[in-house]
Amino acid sequence: MGEEGGGRSCGTTRELQKLKQQAMEYYRENDVPRRLEELLNSTFYLQPADVYGHLNICSVVIATHFEAHENTSPELVEAEELERVDAVSTAVQWVNETLTEELRGLVPSNQAEVDQVLRTFYENKVQEDKERKELEKNLGDSTALSPQLLLPPPPPPPPSKKKGQKQGKMETSAEKPIIPAEPPEPVLCGSMAIGAVSLAVAKTSAVLDNNPLYLNIALLKHHQEQPEKLTIPLLMVSLVSCGKSSPGKLNLMKEVICIPHPGLTAKQGVEMLLEIQKQINKAIEMSPPPKPETKKSHDGGKRGQQQITSKMSHLGCLTINYDTIEQPLLLIQGICANLGLELGTNLHLAINCAAHELMDYSKGKYEVMMGIYKNAAEMVDLYVDLINKFPSIIALIDPFRKEDSEQWDSIYNALGSRCYIIAGTASKSISKLLEEGSISILKYSGLIIKHTNQTTMSDLVEITNLIDGKQLIAVFGSTEGESSDDSLVDLAVGLGVRFIKLGGLSRGERVTKYNRLFTIEEELGQNGTLGFNEEHTFFYWNEEAEKAGELPEVPEPIFPTEVVEEHAKL
Repeated sequence: MGEEGGGRSCGTTRELQKLKQQAMEYYRENDVPRRLEELLNSTFYLQPADVYGHLNICSVVIATHFEAHENTSPELVEAEELERVDAVSTAVQWVNETLTEELRGLVPSNQAEVDQVLRTFYENKVQEDKERKELEKNLGDSTALSPQLLLPPPPPPPPSKKKGQKQGKMETSAEKPIIPAEPPEPVLCGSMAIGAVSLAVAKTSAVLDNNPLYLNIALLKHHQEQPEKLTIPLLMVSLVSCGKSSPGKLNLMKEVICIPHPGLTAKQGVEMLLEIQKQINKAIEMSPPPKPETKKSHDGGKRGQQQITSKMSHLGCLTINYDTIEQPLLLIQGICANLGLELGTNLHLAINCAAHELMDYSKGKYEVMMGIYKNAAEMVDLYVDLINKFPSIIALIDPFRKEDSEQWDSIYNALGSRCYIIAGTASKSISKLLEEGSISILKYSGLIIKHTNQTTMSDLVEITNLIDGKQLIAVFGSTEGESSDDSLVDLAVGLGVRFIKLGGLSRGERVTKYNRLFTIEEELGQNGTLGFNEEHTFFYWNEEAEKAGELPEVPEPIFPTEVVEEHAKL
């Protein structure tokens, strides 16, 4: 026994010695000893009152606004990568130089003061950039911008004149020209430094107070009063993608999203969706070869069974080859039925239409499927028909471009009492909404908010307060070019948003966030502060009633709570 124990001890000692050597080599390669020595020496000369607080190092990662493109030319990818590198380099320079001095002496717990300093710094940078551009313009140094890029998209061509058709009749039947796309909001190079530093201060304050980040954000939102309960946002999980970049004819559904019942925990919901995803994979593997003869459906797509191909999207879900609007929905519906689940009861669907990607400006119409075009009015009819056929769809994201304000009114009036009409890309940036002091730019049920660029923690609190005040819903979303930092989950929980949209259940940068959500849910459950989400209800916003100071009655939930009991074991 003694020899055996001694052998184990000797082996353990050798392993520790090997680990120490590896650690020494690792630190030497990364120049850690020298940099630590410089840090300690600077600390001695500064003589801070709180040595450990001074030495506290907090790292953050902030996602950029740049979208992850698929099927894009190498030239465009390279140009955007250069722009991204420039933005990051400028942000690092701001942090290492001016911002460090601006924030010296401020207490991390005073988030509002820190964010005000950051906001003032950013406004000064915007003014400097404006003056620089005006100077370049006056000097005639604006040749770098091609005038062709500044021209609006061409108007739709006039309808062809049929034989025997009179000119007058042709003019009256001509469709109303579409509104050209608004130019994208300018993003100041380096602006991500503002959002990153604001988040870093919030994380540092949480560490010093020995609090999780979500509690720190909740205290900020509730004026330093700790809420009795915190709820886990409802999941919006992308299962399949059939958008513009997919190989099939279908363009309309960039994301088909599943929303587990509010009575399920986040972990139960994900386990249920993982099983559905597994069955989707099986269905794709067992897909039969295409039939030689096919018939066209009413929407122009082929009804015959075709071989389904797929690949993993950057959104963390499968990109599937489909030709009709119904196919992906029927696939999920059939799988749920086989698993004993009912769409519209145990889980619901949402569609990210990404309408801004569908517009063909040469025709002035949305290309919902390859070769199938719909004008804005026809799109309203399409969505109404879709919800009538599939009432389990309770949310449409970006059903129109932001320029089509009349159609936002139309679809809200037609479907606002039956499903959420949500603006994502169609909304203005958080900074722009706060600058204008209004979020009622379009008629919608809710907004997708993201932490990018110059958005501070105070901005996130302010925008969610505005959304809550309008009785709209807030969806906290991740950007397409996502990182593995899980801080946005803490932000979503602390801000008390209704939904969290992280993409699919694949790819490490997204799985990390789902795991963080489970951890927070478990912590809240253990300390008795886990709140419960309410059933889905649709608030029909009425402008006249709001002006009169009246709020419409909140409708009854769309389904009872007891329906989840049978499937909670999932």
